[in-house]
Amino acid sequence: MSSNIRIQRICMHCGEGFIAKTTVTKYCGDTCAKRAYKARKKAEKIESSNHETKLIISKPIEELKAKEFLSVRDVSILLGCSIRTTYRLINDGTIKATNLAERMTRVRRSELNKLLE
Repeated sequence: MSSNIRIQRICMHCGEGFIAKTTVTKYCGDTCAKRAYKARKKAEKIESSNHETKLIISKPIEELKAKEFLSVRDVSILLGCSIRTTYRLINDGTIKATNLAERMTRVRRSELNKLLE
């Protein structure tokens, strides 16, 4: 069973005009169809990679939000500033912290929330 219809279409990949024999034809030929398929697959891989990267970046922040006591490095990550700036805020008294040992300064989560309010 063959169709006698002829439809003037424009290729979705190269933009050239062609005559289609069916109403669902999108591409002018096999070459454009293969190139469009490759471009679609490449875009899907890039999107998947970007999504995985966003998850990896946001994972440490989600873990930090669950902690009650934070280190100076954790506070600097949450505030988006350097470790030196965080120490400066602690020394100024803006952030209340406790020294447990020489290199073990801890900040309560509630103190950080007070600062941000």
